[in-house]
Amino acid sequence: MTTVRTPSPSVLPAHRTDGRNRARSGRRLDRAFSGLTLTAGLTILATLVGVVLATATFAWPAFRAGGIGFFTGTTWSSQTNTFGALPMIYGTVVTAVIAIILAVPASLGVALFLTEVCPRRLRGPIVALIDLLAAIPSVVFGLVGVLAFHNVFQTVFRAITGPKANGSSLLTAGIILAFMIIPIITSIPREGIATVPGHHREASYALGATRWEVLRTAILPAGSGGITGAVMLGLGRALGETIAVALVVGSAIQITPDITQPGTTMAEIIANRFNGEGMGIERNALMGLGVVLFMITIAVNVAARVVVNRAQRRNAGT
Repeated sequence: MTTVRTPSPSVLPAHRTDGRNRARSGRRLDRAFSGLTLTAGLTILATLVGVVLATATFAWPAFRAGGIGFFTGTTWSSQTNTFGALPMIYGTVVTAVIAIILAVPASLGVALFLTEVCPRRLRGPIVALIDLLAAIPSVVFGLVGVLAFHNVFQTVFRAITGPKANGSSLLTAGIILAFMIIPIITSIPREGIATVPGHHREASYALGATRWEVLRTAILPAGSGGITGAVMLGLGRALGETIAVALVVGSAIQITPDITQPGTTMAEIIANRFNGEGMGIERNALMGLGVVLFMITIAVNVAARVVVNRAQRRNAGT
């Protein structure tokens, strides 16, 4: 019986040796890439934790002095060291909600027009204009609101609600924010709708559906995850916008159901009152507003992720 001997590594063919060397080199590169990506992910997490700890540490004296009253109080006075954040929270939420109410229908309409109705030769220029609108600095929107829209809005508001309406108001800030977030909310649904499989449309048309029925029953459900994510992204932008809102909101620390009256937001009051000089407890209170705004933004992003994941699972199940 003949015994087959395996050649030792020293006498293996050159091409097999080169193959093993390449495999070992590939594994080392894979481990290095995994370590690099892990480091990047941990760096982002550490940055987030650092931001939370730093702002919370600076804000803690205001939280300790005001207690629950910091979140529920309506008076902000540096003379009496009384700092209540509720008017700023109210103004931030109101302006963001106004912006979302105005921007979402317009954004979805533009996205559907570009993907389903617009002629191909016009699609490129319109998309370029929308992207250009997203690149305009926020201070330009604020200046346009102050110089061009303030008097127009004031005239319209007074014609509708009475002589007390003001051009610098929560409603004006919401309208300016709507213009700012329309490009953001438009882009993501447009890409999502464009990737809906063609057989969804064809099957609906084959069953006798009209164009509106195809949009409502086939296209919008398939792109619901992207639409929800876009809306939440726009909401996050509206919540944190500073300069444009500071120029048109009126800077009045008050809670009023009349949205044609001046108001304020958390980002606006931080921008107007925070500076490098020592301001005692008020500086800590402004940092506290930053913590509250940060927590609200995180909550919005988490809610968006949950909604998007549910929509994706629902679409995958169907």
